[in-house]
Amino acid sequence: MTSTDNAAAKAGSNEQDLKAERASIIDTLVHLWPYMWPSDRFDLKMRVVWSMVLLIVAKLATLAVPFTFKWAIDVLNGQGSAPVQPSNWMLWLIASPVIMTLSYGGMRILMAVFTQWRDGIFASVAMHAVRKLANRTFVHMHDLSLRFHLERKTGGLTRVLERGRTAIDTIVRMVILQLIPTIIETVLLMGVLLWQFDWRYVLVTLVTVIAYMYFTYVATEWRIEIRRKMNESDTEANTKAIDSLLNYETVKYFGAEEREARRYDHSIERFEQASVKTYTSLALLNTGQAVIFTIGLTATMVMCAMAIHDGTHTIGDFVMVNAMMIQLYQPLNFMGFVYREIRQAVIDIEKMFGVLSRKPEVEDAPGAKPLHVAQGVVRFEDVKFAYDPERQILKGLSFEVPAGKTVAIVGPSGAGKSTISRLLFRLYDVSGGRITIDGQDIRSVTQTSLRASIGMVPQDTVLFNDTIRYNIRYGRWNATDAEVEEAAAMAQIDGFIRMAPHGYETEVGERGLKLSGGEKQRVAIARTILKGPPILVLDEATSALDSHTEQEIQNELEKVSRNRTSLVIAHRLSTIVAADEIIVLDQGRIVERGTHAQLLTAGGLYASMWNRQREAQEAREKLAMMADEDVALNRNPPQVDPELTSDAAE
Repeated sequence: MTSTDNAAAKAGSNEQDLKAERASIIDTLVHLWPYMWPSDRFDLKMRVVWSMVLLIVAKLATLAVPFTFKWAIDVLNGQGSAPVQPSNWMLWLIASPVIMTLSYGGMRILMAVFTQWRDGIFASVAMHAVRKLANRTFVHMHDLSLRFHLERKTGGLTRVLERGRTAIDTIVRMVILQLIPTIIETVLLMGVLLWQFDWRYVLVTLVTVIAYMYFTYVATEWRIEIRRKMNESDTEANTKAIDSLLNYETVKYFGAEEREARRYDHSIERFEQASVKTYTSLALLNTGQAVIFTIGLTATMVMCAMAIHDGTHTIGDFVMVNAMMIQLYQPLNFMGFVYREIRQAVIDIEKMFGVLSRKPEVEDAPGAKPLHVAQGVVRFEDVKFAYDPERQILKGLSFEVPAGKTVAIVGPSGAGKSTISRLLFRLYDVSGGRITIDGQDIRSVTQTSLRASIGMVPQDTVLFNDTIRYNIRYGRWNATDAEVEEAAAMAQIDGFIRMAPHGYETEVGERGLKLSGGEKQRVAIARTILKGPPILVLDEATSALDSHTEQEIQNELEKVSRNRTSLVIAHRLSTIVAADEIIVLDQGRIVERGTHAQLLTAGGLYASMWNRQREAQEAREKLAMMADEDVALNRNPPQVDPELTSDAAE
């Protein structure tokens, strides 16, 4: 991918993010439908079907409730009751107020039972959709390029995943369990009103529904921007909290607790203000909905009261129309609630879809085959690369790491040393030229096989918040405990581990903070040894170690590197004096190359770097010797002649 391509990719990603932010409910439902109706799960499809059957039964029971209420009222009021005669006991039983009241209670029980049964059956469908889409997003985050992760904050990404997961559950449940049932119930109630009463009731009810839904739509759209700001401030506060806690030691070093607290409180204050606006707007929305519906309810009851006065309807009809309108209010209220929840869930999930819409910057080529490593010859051929089009990092780099040999890369900071390892791992693709392993362009092979063939010991080792055994075994997951311990012994850390209270089951803490820098580095070396790849990349692998331990591990690394192709990126030149070839980089170009002895003889950049490091080392050793002498003098002060002391006193 060229620099222009990189810029285009970034611009394209921004457009994708903007598109995601403007996603509609329909777009979201289209994205979610394959998860709500999974093609590979017949059992879940049957649960959806069975849920719909129970839904219809529950709604029929719901419609029967106002009728039983009306019949009970009419019987109690003496209207429509049958004379009590032994020969007409069946009619008496049907017209009995007790039976009507029991029927009312029975219908309400059936309504509740079928509704809850439906919810229980559909739970598997909803949670399957949540799991599948959340897992797909998590996997996709790993597929995205290093550039994507460097441009974003980890705390923000975890909040996107968390809120998106909750939003999926909300949308799936609301559509199947609330939206569809509400539409069905509203249509059926309209039909009953037309059948039992007349068109005027339907007209009033229809106007009420339209006014209610329009107001809900307008108010909800107004609240969406408020909700978005609340989410942004929540994400900002969470990101700052995680960032501060991950840098706990740095905060302590600089006594910045108050500054961090103020920084966090400022974000929480924004969240507080946005939350207050959210709840205030919700109160206004609920008030408006209640007013609109109450006007419609009152109008229908006034019409029914006038009809009772005219003798065309009974008191039971008055109670029935009230019950039906109240019953209509429930789905109407749910319609407002459903729209609000779905629309707000779309706001929460839009970031997740934005992540899913991002195309990975580094992808396997069509028909890519696994990398076959026979010898392990690594070759860089006129490699060019830039993180930013305006600043070229590597400018036509060409060199070869022969099979079984060790090549070291050295140079001043910013010369492009670490970029080489990132390109070899395909964390980025080259802008020009190519990188091959045994003649195979690494862009033409699968990323999985490429990375399986390369072992990496980075300069900055980050460990998982788990046990030491887990972190070492990460190098080869199917390794036995004995193999894990053997790798630890080779990395000179087995003794330290066995001295720990819990041995290999010792927890290393967040990012490995319970271990020293040298201990973390040795764990990283151990897991690379356990991986046993044909190609090794050591990026400042011993930078966190003291001189004694460095020499011990250097010896072990030399044993591990034997018969393996090794690329060493070094700052301490003393660690690479035995390399088969040393390549000196400066400003993205090779300025010198040769063995340690040859480069010293040449008297160029390498020799200058070597002399500066040697002088610095000698100065450190001299200071250490002086410190030791001071300690010795303090422990054994020189003896003073008492007579001289007396003379001085006189």
